[in-house]
Amino acid sequence: MTKLADQQCTPIKATDSLLSPQQLEQYLNELDDLWQLDGRAPVIRREFRFNDYHQTIDFVNKVAEIIHQQDHHPEMQVSYNRCMLEFTTHSIQNLSVNDFICAAKINQLKL
Repeated sequence: MTKLADQQCTPIKATDSLLSPQQLEQYLNELDDLWQLDGRAPVIRREFRFNDYHQTIDFVNKVAEIIHQQDHHPEMQVSYNRCMLEFTTHSIQNLSVNDFICAAKINQLKL
């Protein structure tokens, strides 16, 4: 099985099947424990903390490169020393493998 971080996002259509509970669990297990599945909304979320604004913006720029390459964009909340990322797939109004691929790629960043 190919690791999530080695995969590339592909277009998801509204007619595509939703992830099974087993797939969700498998993908979550491949991420670190800092990514959380929101039980009320179909999103995965992680907060990143930094020493200062410069480090925060450096991280945001690195994330921007990844999400631009993958053409799969998270919600971002950026402040002085933190960045909250939330992934969901809008075309299906739920989670897709693309959300987990991007999260895994972001996990590989040197922070």
